[in-house]
Amino acid sequence: MLCRLSAGLVLKSRWRPYRARPGERVLVFRTGSVFPPGHPSSRLCLELLDEVFAAGELAPASRLLDVGCGSGVLMLAAAARGVRRCVGVDLSRRAVLASWENAVLNGLTGAVCLARGSTESLRGPFQGILANLPLEVQMAKVAELDRLAAPGGWLILSGFKDTQEAALLARYREEGWVLARRRTRDQGASELPPDRSFTWAGWRLVRGSASPAHS
Repeated sequence: MLCRLSAGLVLKSRWRPYRARPGERVLVFRTGSVFPPGHPSSRLCLELLDEVFAAGELAPASRLLDVGCGSGVLMLAAAARGVRRCVGVDLSRRAVLASWENAVLNGLTGAVCLARGSTESLRGPFQGILANLPLEVQMAKVAELDRLAAPGGWLILSGFKDTQEAALLARYREEGWVLARRRTRDQGASELPPDRSFTWAGWRLVRGSASPAHS
């Protein structure tokens, strides 16, 4: 995995050789989550997060939540950009340990708080919530993410295919959320997947009205 974001931030797997350019900061990750850093859904979340930073919509004092943090790549990308209050939760003890190890590896432990468990143990509000989770988990978490989001906050979601979007989007619209941005990425495979799609989708949702979404 090698992902180059704006503001000179590069994310890479430990095994990937890379010589940093002048002014770049390189974050190194041990992987192993359901959606590893190089997976299309992870890349979509990173790209959408990069857009949030480019628009100035996430201040250093903002509270950020990464649900199902896995290896911690999403929240650590935010911490490296200056967000000082990043919370990550995951049901897997192994994932929480991996996130902490990656925080240590990149000198970002002071900006993160990690817990094994789920969102029910948390109190909001969070200005930004990241959730790269399979569709069935996304569907079960709609009310919880709505509860935890700040009034002017946003959600970045992925982990589902373009053929699976309709039902999830309908649920969020019931809660008053609007699709502000949509991106897609294809993933090659030797045969047609069971869901009959090679295309992963990623969203940024906001409350109320927004400009039309586009890929």
